[in-house]
Formats: sequence, structure tokens, C-alpha cells
Amino acid sequence: MNKYELALVVNAKIEEEERTAVVEKAKEYVARYGGNISEVEEWGKKRLAYEIQKMREGFYYFIQFEAEPTAPAEIERHVRIMDNVLRYLVIRKDA
Repeated sequence: MNKYELALVVNAKIEEEERTAVVEKAKEYVARYGGNISEVEEWGKKRLAYEIQKMREGFYYFIQFEAEPTAPAEIERHVRIMDNVLRYLVIRKDA
């Protein structure tokens, strides 16, 4: 199993409960494809480098997990269509 990190930028204009639900949904996708979540970091609201969907700020979350090599593509496939996710990226972390 490889180590990965899922970075999410979530819409800053939604309520905290909705943001939490978005992150929980992403964690469910990681678990669905056999990933073991080791840590979830919340960086809070940050100003974006450029405007995305007419928004200047977003909430940043980083989810560290271990999974099989096929899992990141499946996770990205689901996260891509999630509401309130402005940007996402799954990267492999080297040991």
C-alpha cells in the first residue's frame, strides 16, 4: 500500500455543517476504496491565489491515507463531481 494525500479546497460561503459533510463524504470515498485514513488536517479559510467560480477564499483540508495504487483514480472520480469542492488533488507521498 502507498501513502497518499488528498487536498481539498471547499467553498467558503457555505455553513460549517455543510463543510464538515463535504469532508466526511470525501473520507467515505477513501474508505470505500480500501484506504486507511491516518490524519485529517484543517488549515482553515485562506485567500485563493486566483478567483475560482467567482470566489476569492476557500477552506483547505488535507487527508493523509494509505491505499492501493488503483484507489486515487477512483477517489478523484467521485470528488470531481462533489458540490462545494472548488479544487482537489491526490498526490503520492514518498517515504
